[in-house]
This record gives sequence, C-alpha cells and structure tokens, in this order.
Amino acid sequence: MINHRATRGYGLLEGFLVNLRCRQAERHIPPAYRQGRVLDVGCGASPFFLIRTTFAEKYGLDKTINDHHSQGSREYGITLVRHDIEEDGSLPFTDGYFDVITMLAVYEHIEHDRLVHVLEEIYRALKPGGIHLATTPTAWTNRLLKRMARLRLVSPAEIAEHKEAYTRPRLLSTLRKTPFSRHKVECGYFEMSMNLWVKATK
Repeated sequence: MINHRATRGYGLLEGFLVNLRCRQAERHIPPAYRQGRVLDVGCGASPFFLIRTTFAEKYGLDKTINDHHSQGSREYGITLVRHDIEEDGSLPFTDGYFDVITMLAVYEHIEHDRLVHVLEEIYRALKPGGIHLATTPTAWTNRLLKRMARLRLVSPAEIAEHKEAYTRPRLLSTLRKTPFSRHKVECGYFEMSMNLWVKATK
C-alpha cells in the first residue's frame, strides 16, 4: 500500500502545494498523449501525480522507492523503479520510449551541471513530438521556503536538500544547453510567481 503523505517529512501545506504542481502539469498535456506512456522522474515514494493522471502506461522513478512502494503502486497501474537520476545520470529506458516525461519540484534537488545531462537523457527517452514538463520554485522564494520549513508549513527534509535555485532566464539558458530547440521551449510562472513551469517539446 502506498503511503499517501505528499513528501518525506512533514509539512502542513505539502498536500495543497503538490496538488497545485499536479494541476499545472495536467493543463499542458494534450488528450492524445494520454494514450501513450508517461514517466515521472523524482516521483517520490508516494507518486501523487501518477495516481491522479490518466495515461495508458504510467512509470515513476525515484531513489527512495523500495519493494513495498512498488507493490502498492500496482493497484494504480503504476510501475515504480528505484533509480538515482543524479548519481547515475542516465534513464533506464530505451530511446523514444515515452510520450511525456515530468519532473515536478525536482530541478532544485539536482546540481546544475548534472541537470543538463539529465535533460539530455530526457530528450533521448522521449518520442519525436514528446513533451517534457517541469516545475521548480523561483529563486526569490529561497528564504521564504526556509522560514516555512522552520514553521513546518513545508517539509524541512525536502527544503534542506535544495541545491539550486532558478530564475526564468537561468531556466531558459539551461534548456538551451540541451538538444531541445529554443523555439519549442515554453516557460512561465504560477502560484503567485512563486514557481516556474517549463514545457519542452522534442
């Protein structure tokens, strides 16, 4: 059975914030893509986005997954794979396997240079015309998130693991270092400009 806590550790607002990220991702997925495969990189042990979304095949990737989580995910039609994308750097899937690959609140947990390589892997694993969707906190929220963590409004365990912070220009600059065409990358704000979203099409 899946543990339905939104993140590792405790945060009073975590469930609410996870739902906002999930809704942001959902609004960028065309109906036709849902007949294919989705991969959520950094899905956590409780893959909320995958549980809620509709796809023919659903996969999740995270370093915290164990056999118990994998068994519990099967009732939702989800295949979970234990894998540390930052440590390994590669995706354990063949070229062009996925229609959509998401990374919701994950960029900030990966060193910048390694993120570029991860994005190259995402490009490789997407079908032609496939979509990569991501969200990440805007850089100006760093201090705010740390205060919120001290108040247990968000998970201190998660905030303590943040390694990078992104502005919109830095995020776009990062995507330009990858095979994604700059003309097929969109980026914007949500949640009162506290978060950024990215949509990159192969």
